[in-house]
Amino acid sequence: MRRSFARSCSSVAVAALVATVAAAAPPPPGPPPEPAVTPGQTATPVPPKESVATGHGGAVASVDRDASAAGLEVLRRGGNATDAAVATAAALGVTEPYSSGIGGGGYFVHYDARSGQVRTVDGRETAPLAADRELFLEDGEPLPFDEAVNSGLSVGTPGTPATWDAALRAWGSRPLAELLAPAEKLAREGFTVDDNFREQTASNEERFADFPDTADLFLPDGELPVVGSTLKNPDLADTYRRMAAKGVRDFYRGPVARDIVRTVNAPRVDPDAERTVRPGELSLRDLRRYATKQQRASHTRYRGLDVHSMAPSSSGGTTVGEALNILESTGELSDLDETTHRHRSIEASRIAFADRGRWVGDPAQERVPTRQLLSQRFADSRACLVDDDAALTSPLAPGNPYAPQDCDRGTGTPVPSGREGVSTTHLTTSDRWGNVVAYTLTIESTGGSAMTVPGRGFLLNNELTDFNFEPVNPEVHDPNLPGSGKRPRSSMAPTIVLERGSPVLAVGSPGGATIITTVLQLLTGVLDRGQSLPEAIDAPRASQRDTPRTDLEPELWESPVRVELEALGHEFSRSASIGRATGIQRLPGGKWLAAAEKTRGGGGSAMVVHPDRR
Repeated sequence: MRRSFARSCSSVAVAALVATVAAAAPPPPGPPPEPAVTPGQTATPVPPKESVATGHGGAVASVDRDASAAGLEVLRRGGNATDAAVATAAALGVTEPYSSGIGGGGYFVHYDARSGQVRTVDGRETAPLAADRELFLEDGEPLPFDEAVNSGLSVGTPGTPATWDAALRAWGSRPLAELLAPAEKLAREGFTVDDNFREQTASNEERFADFPDTADLFLPDGELPVVGSTLKNPDLADTYRRMAAKGVRDFYRGPVARDIVRTVNAPRVDPDAERTVRPGELSLRDLRRYATKQQRASHTRYRGLDVHSMAPSSSGGTTVGEALNILESTGELSDLDETTHRHRSIEASRIAFADRGRWVGDPAQERVPTRQLLSQRFADSRACLVDDDAALTSPLAPGNPYAPQDCDRGTGTPVPSGREGVSTTHLTTSDRWGNVVAYTLTIESTGGSAMTVPGRGFLLNNELTDFNFEPVNPEVHDPNLPGSGKRPRSSMAPTIVLERGSPVLAVGSPGGATIITTVLQLLTGVLDRGQSLPEAIDAPRASQRDTPRTDLEPELWESPVRVELEALGHEFSRSASIGRATGIQRLPGGKWLAAAEKTRGGGGSAMVVHPDRR
């Protein structure tokens, strides 16, 4: 009989957690950076982040210190996990504007302690009603990806404000105005620019400069923001204030909606810009008609635990779930050596991605076999492909979840994965009542479409480039082509794990399609390998997405494990970084552990209401 996961955390794992938390205390901050300061900018020390925290009363983990602090303050004032998630997300719209904000969308997963149910909000952006499958085709040929991104064609109807409204109506306890107040103040008074923000701005400097409203906001005086300087966004502060006073409905029907449509359909471009910026076809009707979807989470049983995540339109829950089911079919992972464990995980991910590409799209317009993809019977039929002595070759033919065979090696032609942006953010919250939220939100590419809504202070998404521009294989039906009002397929996988109806773990990550592999690794690290959540987050990552080569972070690339895997036939590419995870873990005695990255993407920020004394 499998031991209780909570009990298994109470000895060796808890000792590891305590050691990890102690080790995570940051060193005293060094001297402030000394960049060349543009006139009018003053450099100050960047506040440090703590990536791990344990204690009682609730927890918040995000990529940003100011955002986590906004959520924590809500918890301290008696708000619940949903309230804290909305406050944190609003603050991330200020401090992480290239990854999130009210110009984008996302997926919200909620565990209700009273009922024991996990429910979700699909706040994915939608294509304009005027869109069809030729959205990104000109003269029958697909547009270059860069030209599609930096255009009105790429912008979907934003879903983030509607997500906040839906979540608060279902599970919140505080009014939106109260939850937006910390973010409004942060936008008006400014936040301290860190290395990561400057680097992201630098990587977008050329295209930001082509859009005057974006350049005015993020390139002060035509220069990159200085590390240690204060960046203010009074336009966003005013937008938040308006939303607080008039409600989310005004965003979709009032002056802000008109400004969004005008920006998409008639982009303001610098007259000296050399790039071609195509207009979109977004309408006020698109914004008026936008609606989130409240639906059941995806669900699979793994090692006696209930794993809940996001069902389509995201492929995150079905693909993570199928990979877990395949791994369970291959046997125990806890006693495997590192090479065999990595091999099986890579292969399970490869197979699940092959099935994802063929079967997952927007269920409002596509027949998506969600239940069948998550069935153990289908996973068992596909697990026969995993051979401990040899690697598979991608792309693989998809299996048939409607009629699994004893050993389903796939039929028909492989369907390679399309292209996805990697700039997204994830936050995780819990409260003193035991409610939990895992929330992943995005504007797609770093900096989205690069178009800022004039006078409103937020970037618009380029989410529609998550559609495949043309069928990835003309011989096979592609469920992820553009369509009128359609949601593009996502890989976001905010995940909550329950044991006997109570939460034990909640995790998520940004990273485009690598979100799925990052979440899969976090789950197997904690649930199979006995790692604490901070250890699982810190572990080096691999990402296989049914492609000829598997991405490896430097620590794995330089390890003997890579050589041993190559001997099995694996091929690899080196990746500087994969994902930027956050999560929370329930410890014995009612404690919460919140964890974020130590170094990836500049690190993250974990906080609890009543921290343990050290």
